[in-house]
Amino acid sequence: MREDESVAKRDEAAVARYVERFAGELTDAGMQRMGARVFAALLAADSASMTSAELAESLRISPAAVSSAIGYLTQVRMVHREREPGSRRDRYRLHDELWYETYGERDKLLGRFEAILRDGAQSLGPDTPAGVRALESAEFFAFLQEEFVGVMQRWRARTPK
Repeated sequence: MREDESVAKRDEAAVARYVERFAGELTDAGMQRMGARVFAALLAADSASMTSAELAESLRISPAAVSSAIGYLTQVRMVHREREPGSRRDRYRLHDELWYETYGERDKLLGRFEAILRDGAQSLGPDTPAGVRALESAEFFAFLQEEFVGVMQRWRARTPK
């Protein structure tokens, strides 16, 4: 059997529906629409990477839309650029341990939220309704951080490296 025969054939129409469905869920959860579509396309690619031209063709979007989406995904650290050897073309690749890395970054955000909310509680007056609300919010983010550490440790223990 030739190597290319051993690779399972994919129903490209079903893959396109999956990409759009997952992108829709990500968009509903607050992600930028084109970023969600590009991310879902990369997730669906066996190599977890594509060029700008491949993304534009696959998603039927403009190169400018790809560029904007990649900028967003790079900023939120879900994707990184790499140069194709011997080429001037960039490939866009999902990070290894994608969800672990992405949510690990969110942990830092929780800490920043907590700090600014604690500062805000002092500025608003800790005994005012707004100050109490800010302090309660800070406590919530502190709780999430504490719990998140355990979740990440349990995930690390559960998955092989």
